[in-house]
Amino acid sequence: MTKFVQTIKDWMLPIAMVTGASIYLIYHALPEPVHKAGPFLNGLVEIIQPLLIFAMLFLTFCRIEPKELKPHRWHWWLLLIQGGLFTILGLGAVLAVKLLPEGSHEWKVLVESAMLCLICPTATAAAVVTRKLGGDVPGITTYIVLINIVAAVLVPLIVPLIQPMAGLTFWEAFNMILAKVLPLLMLPCFCAWLVRYLLPKVHRKLLEWQDLPFNLWVVALVLAIAVTTKAIVRSEMSWTLIGAMSLVSLLCCAFQFWAGRYVGSCYKPRRCRPTSLTVEERGREVRKVTAGQSLGQKNTVFAIWLGYTFMTPETAIVGGLYSIWHNCFNSWQLYRYNHKKKD
Repeated sequence: MTKFVQTIKDWMLPIAMVTGASIYLIYHALPEPVHKAGPFLNGLVEIIQPLLIFAMLFLTFCRIEPKELKPHRWHWWLLLIQGGLFTILGLGAVLAVKLLPEGSHEWKVLVESAMLCLICPTATAAAVVTRKLGGDVPGITTYIVLINIVAAVLVPLIVPLIQPMAGLTFWEAFNMILAKVLPLLMLPCFCAWLVRYLLPKVHRKLLEWQDLPFNLWVVALVLAIAVTTKAIVRSEMSWTLIGAMSLVSLLCCAFQFWAGRYVGSCYKPRRCRPTSLTVEERGREVRKVTAGQSLGQKNTVFAIWLGYTFMTPETAIVGGLYSIWHNCFNSWQLYRYNHKKKD
C-alpha cells in the first residue's frame, strides 16, 4: 500500500493536470441548463484559489526559522534578473501594442507569457527539492521571502501599464491589484511567525501535518489546470500560438535554471554537507543547486491565477506549460544526483 501511495505521489503532477482538464471538458460537454451554474462556480474558484495559495505559503513559512533568513549577495542578483526582465518586457509589451497594431494581440500574449514565467515567485516545494539535491535550504527559503516581496510590489506597478482597466486610473488599478496580491504573498509569512511565537502549541501541531501542503498543492493544481483549459477552449487559440507559448515557457525555464546556477557558482555558500567531494567542489555544487532552484522552480499555480485574473486570460496556460518543463528538469536532476550517490 505504501509503495502504491508513493507511486501516486510520484505521478501526481500529470494526474492532477489530466484531472483538472477533464473536469472542465466534462462540464463543457454537459447540457446547456447545467451551464447556468457557471457564474457561481467562477466566483467560487476565484475565492478558493487565493485561499489555497495562502494556505500553502503559510504552512511553508511555519517551517522556516526567522533567524535562518540571511540575505546573500547572489539573492540580489537573482532579484535583479527576475524584476529587471519583468519590467523590461512589460515596457516592451506596451510598445508592441503601439508599434504593431496588426497582429499585436499574439505578440502581446507571448510577451505577457514570458513576463509571467519571469516574475512568478519561487515554488514552496523548491526547498524540498533543494534539500534532496543537497543544497542550502535556508538560502532558498530566504529567497522565497524576498521574491514574494518583490513580486508583490512590481506586479501592481507593471500590470496596469499593459492591461489598463476600464474606468480606472493607473493608481486606482495599482491599489486594486496590490490589495489582492500583497496579502496573498506576504500575509502568510507574518501570520506564520505570529503563530510561531504567540501560539507555540498550534505551531507544533501544524508541523505534524507534513502531507497537508502537498495535498493542498494537488487541489490548487487541479483548479488551476481547469481554469487554464477553460481559457483555451473559450479563447479559440490557434495551435500555432499554443506552440509558441510552449516554446516561450521552455526558453524561460531553461534560461532561469542556467542563470541561477551560473550566478550561484560565483559566490561562496554559507554551509555545505560533508561528502566524498572536495570542499571546493562541494561548495560549488551547493551554490549552483540552491540558486538554480531559486530562480528556475516556480509557483506555477500563482502564475495561472495571476494570468487569468489580471492579464490576457490566454496567458494562464503558460503556468501549466512551465510546470511541465521545471518538473521534467527536476526529475532529471534528482535521477542524476541519486545515480551519483550510488556510484
